[in-house]
Amino acid sequence: MPRPTAAQVAYGSCTVILSTLAMLLLSRTSSGLGIVVITLAALALGLLVALTVPMPKARTTESSGARTADAGQVRTQARVQARMRARAHREPVPAGVEPVRGPTAP
Repeated sequence: MPRPTAAQVAYGSCTVILSTLAMLLLSRTSSGLGIVVITLAALALGLLVALTVPMPKARTTESSGARTADAGQVRTQARVQARMRARAHREPVPAGVEPVRGPTAP
C-alpha cells in the first residue's frame, strides 16, 4: 500500500479540523455522545477527502532510467557531431607559421 503524500495529509487534516469546528458550532451540542458522533463524522469526511486527492503517477525504475540514459546518449552524440562539423570547417594552419603576438607592456 503506498504511503500518503503531503497533500493528502494536509487536505485530510484541514478537513477534519474545519469540519469538526463547523459542525460543533452549528449543532451547539454539549453532550458527550453528540461530540463523539460529530468527531467520527469529521474523521470519516477527512479520510474521504484524503483518499480522493490524486496520487502522483508511479514511476518504474527501469523505464525512467532507460529514458534518462537514452536522452543522455542522444545529447552526447549531438555534441560529438557538432564538434566534428566544427573541426571540418577550420582552415588548416601551414607549418612553420609563428603565432602573431603584439608587443607586451613596457
